[in-house]
Amino acid sequence: MTQPPPAGGWPDPASTGQPSTPPADPTLPVSAQPAVPPQPTGYDPGQPADPYAATTSAPGVPLAAAPYPQAGYPPQPGYGYPPPAYGYPQQTNSLAIVALVLSLIGIGSCITAPIGAIMGHVAMRQIRERGEGGEGLAKAAIIVGWILTALMAVLIVGWILLIAFAILDSSTTV
Repeated sequence: MTQPPPAGGWPDPASTGQPSTPPADPTLPVSAQPAVPPQPTGYDPGQPADPYAATTSAPGVPLAAAPYPQAGYPPQPGYGYPPPAYGYPQQTNSLAIVALVLSLIGIGSCITAPIGAIMGHVAMRQIRERGEGGEGLAKAAIIVGWILTALMAVLIVGWILLIAFAILDSSTTV
């Protein structure tokens, strides 16, 4: 045997506790339809728009833990600051690119390698000061530039020694 529904109908388990409205009767004109009470929107005009805006209390009563740092206190991590901006590309220092290109061209020309290494040092300083990207490019320019400069210096010293021995050998045999 089933029991009759309670007065007002069965409660809706998904209901928010507000009284339910009967469905509209399509046979009645619009003016004869029952009045529909306004649904709650979550906005209460009596409350401030920002729930953290009312941070004052009665004198002598301490405030609850504030979500944002108070003036005069050091900022606490995670409060009031946006999360770190991961994924945003940094602007690459153009001097670092030029320094690497000059260092690599130094393989064939030998004169641009030390210029590229020096420009790499200048680019590293700019990157630290400006917070730009391209630190790896500048380091590569420094390393490649100074290695090629050292190889060029060894080659020049070798040529000088070879010429000196050739001159000494030619003067003793004649």
